[in-house]
Amino acid sequence: MYNPLVDKFPYGATRIGIKNIMRFTLDARTSIKSIFVILRKNEHHERFELQEKSLMDGNIVFSGSFMLDDPGIWFYRFEGVLYDGSIAFFGSDAQGNAIRGDWLPEWQLTVSKKNIKTPLWAKNGVVYHIFADRFYGVNREKNWKKAGKDGIFHKGWDEPLVYQQEGIDYKADDYYGGNAKGIIEKLPYLQSLGVTQLYLSPIFEAHSNHRYDTADYLKIDSLFGTEEEFKELVYKAKNAGIKVILDGVFNHTGSDSIYFNKNGRYKELGAYQSKSSKYYDWYNFTSYPDEYECWWGCTVVPTVNKAAPSWRELILGEDGVIEKWFKYGIKGWRLDVIDELPTEFMQTLYKKIKKIDIDSLVIGEVWEDASTKISYGSWRPYMMGGEIDGTMNYPFRKAILDFTLYGDAKAFETAIYTICNNYPKEVLDVCYNNIGTHDTVRVLTALANLPMPETKKERAEFKLDKEQYNFAKQRLMFASWLQYLLPGIPCIFYGDEAGQEGYEDPLNRGTYPWGKEDKELITHYRNLGAFRKKYEKFLNGETSFTFAEDGLIEFRRKSGVGELLIIANSSNEIKVREVNGVWFETESEKVAGKEINIAPLEVEILYKEAPFQTDARLE
Repeated sequence: MYNPLVDKFPYGATRIGIKNIMRFTLDARTSIKSIFVILRKNEHHERFELQEKSLMDGNIVFSGSFMLDDPGIWFYRFEGVLYDGSIAFFGSDAQGNAIRGDWLPEWQLTVSKKNIKTPLWAKNGVVYHIFADRFYGVNREKNWKKAGKDGIFHKGWDEPLVYQQEGIDYKADDYYGGNAKGIIEKLPYLQSLGVTQLYLSPIFEAHSNHRYDTADYLKIDSLFGTEEEFKELVYKAKNAGIKVILDGVFNHTGSDSIYFNKNGRYKELGAYQSKSSKYYDWYNFTSYPDEYECWWGCTVVPTVNKAAPSWRELILGEDGVIEKWFKYGIKGWRLDVIDELPTEFMQTLYKKIKKIDIDSLVIGEVWEDASTKISYGSWRPYMMGGEIDGTMNYPFRKAILDFTLYGDAKAFETAIYTICNNYPKEVLDVCYNNIGTHDTVRVLTALANLPMPETKKERAEFKLDKEQYNFAKQRLMFASWLQYLLPGIPCIFYGDEAGQEGYEDPLNRGTYPWGKEDKELITHYRNLGAFRKKYEKFLNGETSFTFAEDGLIEFRRKSGVGELLIIANSSNEIKVREVNGVWFETESEKVAGKEINIAPLEVEILYKEAPFQTDARLE
């Protein structure tokens, strides 16, 4: 009848001032003589008739177009006028399909302000996310002594990490010394996985192992390396076909920083020490100096006043943070907690980044549907253009893991459909599809789906037994296929591909298990990377669903060069699907049979190349 992923052009979100084409299909025997699309934004309504009619395969197809000049989030439904003058109402089911009835949900239509274009280079390949202290280090102990840091240094790479214990403050000040030289040494390994983007957790000077408490935006942390070593990393990564993305933490600084200087570490007068400090207006004090705004109540990360002129000059000005690190050859930024950053600042920051390198990539940390994100009571216009290119795609993560664990195919379809429908395709194509990050339980641990041990100590010491591990690994291999096949860019959290385990922060931030990797799992990820490279032009296409029921999902990725048919079975029994038309198996040149058997936790992928039979209804 109608589904926006196949019956609407453009695909996904639209923009002001362009023609939007819709088609609505009914049985030719229907008594409905005309179809209208009813659009609303707040109290404003628009009504357009789908004036063109055609007969096709026993159906009557109503089609038409309209334009909108008011950006924002619109909603729409359909009304059919019968020959007797009565009205039939059509709304959306959870999967976006039209159904007839009263007071049904409407479809969302995101209308952007601008013609959004995102970097072409970013739409293929694989992202690898490194938590910088824990991936690999060269001359670790020597570097530790030179760095002169406070805290604990783990001489052994496999030593247990430090975590919050009852009655003891957790300072995140234990270090393993992963560094730029270590990443350089492992670039061939990253190449073998098909990695094309290296997303680094913060590398600027800080006094924690995670470095989200920036101490100096203009300095590389001494434990990570020198500026020359960082420059070497970016250069050698580029030669290996890998672009470097930095983590920008602009909502807050560290309290132990050159700017706030609560600990008196720095010679320069900090905001905490004196109201005469040139950094005083960077922060909002409620009772000077010990009470101040900070991120989620964490006093070690005081929130920045984004209107402070000198702070904005540091970030955005000549030879400031953005300009300086682009000179080292980076290709973009992942922006931390962007819902804490004012819209005006985000737009100014994005404009600055694109002015330096229009082909750079800007990824925002948003955990929800970014098109309808509400922060501090205000809608955030991320999908209007001019703030970000893409997001950390956490909605896909939840959909993939839930389907893998529980098999609710309809819920999976609904979750994926929602993001595909609500985002501009240009945005969708560059979102980071993660199933594990530094803020989530390790994906193997999550997929084991076991009762969580009660105490932090028990969780820190917990390891899956052989049977549990193998079953979780089978689930991971299944889930990672979905991660790589859905629209967007797969983003591997370091060590997930090697069998890393761990519960919540910081237990999910252990060292990469060099010499103890799961070789079978790494081979699997190498095969995933090779598959994306081979079929990248297919994977640039649009996504539509053709079946979803009882642990079995079927969807298609269709582009101008061809089409992939993906059938994924998350159940514990063999499933059978009838496949119409001529398809080929992706791992051979054999023609696929009409009946496909899909084993438990298996993904079958078929393909066919263009040209397709012409469908003129949306032309």
